[in-house]
Order: sequence, then C-alpha cells, then structure tokens
Amino acid sequence: MASMGAPIRLAILDRDRAFLRVLAKRMQAHGWEQHVLSQPAAADELVALRLSALVVDLALVGDDAWDYLRRIHAAVPSLPLLVCSGGSNVAQRVRALRLGADDWIAKPCHPEELIARVEATVRRGRLVGAAAEPRSVLDAGELRIRPDQFQVFVGEHSLNLTRREFQMLRLLAENNGQVLEREAIYQHVWGYAMAHGDRSVDVFVRKLRAKLERGSPAWRYIHTHFGVGYRFEALRVEDADRGFASAAGIAAVARPA
Repeated sequence: MASMGAPIRLAILDRDRAFLRVLAKRMQAHGWEQHVLSQPAAADELVALRLSALVVDLALVGDDAWDYLRRIHAAVPSLPLLVCSGGSNVAQRVRALRLGADDWIAKPCHPEELIARVEATVRRGRLVGAAAEPRSVLDAGELRIRPDQFQVFVGEHSLNLTRREFQMLRLLAENNGQVLEREAIYQHVWGYAMAHGDRSVDVFVRKLRAKLERGSPAWRYIHTHFGVGYRFEALRVEDADRGFASAAGIAAVARPA
C-alpha cells in the first residue's frame, strides 16, 4: 500500500470504456494514478503495482469471483478492496464483505462516488497504519490485540481476523466498558454515515464473536445492548452469564403487568 501522504494509486478491473474514461479524468484532477486491468490480476502483480486500493467488477471475474476476493484478501490483507458491480442483492453484498471486501458500490454509479468511497477506505487504512505501533498493544482476558500486525492472538495462535473485523474489535476494546452505538461504530469503521436498515455492524459482530469464542471459549468479550449497540469487556463466561441473568431479572421486575 502507498505510504502516508503519497498520491493514490488505484487499480480497477472494469471494461466499461465510457465509465473508465470519465473516471480517468476525475482521477487526474485529483492527482491520482489509475491502472486499468483487463483481467483479474494475481496477488504478486498487485503487490508490484504498489497500489493504494483495488476496485473489482465481479462480473469480469466470472464463476471464480468469490474465491478471487478471498485469495486476494488473504494474500494482501492490507490492500483496500472495493467491489463495483451491478445486479447485486443483500446476500451477495454481505458475502463479499465477509470474504474481505471493504465496500460495495452498486452500478451504475457516479465516478465521484467511487472516488469518495476509495478515499474513505484508503484514509481509514492510513490512519490505522499510522497508529499501529508496538506500544499500542492491548491485552484483555486471553486476547492480545496487535495493531502493528492487524491481528489478535490467544497465546501464539492468531484469530485470523479480516482488516475490518480487526478495526471493529480494536475500536470496541479501546473504548473498554463504554457502549458504542451502531451508527458510531459504522461511521468509524466504514468512514461514512450508516444507511437506514443497514445491518453490516451486526453481521461483523456475529463473525467476530464466532472467532473469539473459537479462540477463547472461556471468555466473553463483546456484549449487546439491545436497541443501542455494543460494549467490549473481557468477562469469564460464568461472570458474563450471571450478569445477563441479573439484567434479565431486573427487566422482568420493571416490566409493567
């Protein structure tokens, strides 16, 4: 990925010549560099280009589209990856996010929207990278949160979080004990306002919890505040269960007959 303050170098896998022509003019006005890919590039080719971000139209990848997203994210996890495709449904967009995509822009779209989405994704990556120093390591329960590696460890075992999962967990952990609203989490991690009805935060929390429970089954870390958001606190399972039962009992007493 390009260094802090460097011009954005964007590779885009797309064959819409009219769209690419307009996009190229807009990118030139912003001082960006554009690399148009006629076919899916291998991870080593993308690394050699020293990209700031990659935009992919999944229609051009074909039947290998989902596996391609997974392979690129696994090979170059620090590379912001955006999907720009048409004819999608919720299940497809959620699947892309789970496989490592940072954003999904629906076609047809305006070039300025694509540019703004890329800017937001690259900006988040640069800010997280600039803050990722060894002294910012966080320990909670059995977890060791390592911003310098974008990973979380239990002992020597990595939980293999995606970049966005890591950003979400780090945000919650840095606000230990504080309830964060879904909208605030989305704004921080995705970089723009959450649309009405968007369940991306809940999807990522479910994925995070599953990985945390597999890696550290004796502890609970992310706690739900229904109708509001989530709180991070490292609690042993028995303590978390007692707290949940106590809260449920209080709610039952308070509920009018």
